[in-house]
Amino acid sequence: MSQSFIKTGVIGHPIAHSKSPLIHNYWIKEHGLSGEYKTVDIAPDCLNEGVAELMDQGYAGFNVTVPHKIAIMDLCDELSPIAQEIGAVNTVTIKDGKLYGTNTDSYGFAQNIKESAKDWHFEDGKAVVLGAGGAANAIVYALLEENVPQIIITNRSRDKAEALRTMNTDKIKVVDWEDRNSTFQDSNLIVNTTALGMSGKPTLEVDISNAPKSALVTDIVYAPLMTDLLSSANALGMQTITGIGMLLHQARPGFELWNGVLPDVTEDLETIVLK
Repeated sequence: MSQSFIKTGVIGHPIAHSKSPLIHNYWIKEHGLSGEYKTVDIAPDCLNEGVAELMDQGYAGFNVTVPHKIAIMDLCDELSPIAQEIGAVNTVTIKDGKLYGTNTDSYGFAQNIKESAKDWHFEDGKAVVLGAGGAANAIVYALLEENVPQIIITNRSRDKAEALRTMNTDKIKVVDWEDRNSTFQDSNLIVNTTALGMSGKPTLEVDISNAPKSALVTDIVYAPLMTDLLSSANALGMQTITGIGMLLHQARPGFELWNGVLPDVTEDLETIVLK
């Protein structure tokens, strides 16, 4: 493995709040690597110049967050099939002056569940997805890859849900937001992909009391770690998974692309990120 100094980071606007440097710099130190991972604030109208500057500075790659996940696709010389299907890029590798874009959010979502609920299985029943924003694309892609037999999407604006349904019109059904509580019956998985329930955001108003006790409930929100949705599910005796694991697991493939090591997610790292 090369011991040359490897420069990586995450671009977004704003970006100071990002947890990614905590994650990647922890792994760099843990594996005794020579490198650094930084936040890079790039305004939307400066994306071309900002990325060019990273290339000039010798970056090996970078993560991409709001608001650049779609716009960055036009700058990539090559897109992975996953990125094309999801319609967004969150990980870019720079090699020989070219940008290679992919998306690791679907991996992060699925891997978080596999690591946290080893006796639970995606293919055992339907999944209900709350929301149809950017995060939902990756999650629905992951559910299809994991052979979930039926996916129900419910979103405040139905047109976004209908657009997401085009991923697989045979398996995906759209239900109006007003009827969301009726979708939980016989569900195997309930996923909140919205920002509702996040600190400073409106409450996610759902009633999951008609869901089976065997249902798994997860939330991509991790601030607070235990959202009202997860607390309700726990009170009803359902298994729950917090959103912090998705954040940690989605970082692993990018780290491997840039540093040649696939790192592990540990309790120690989770504690550091949650501080």
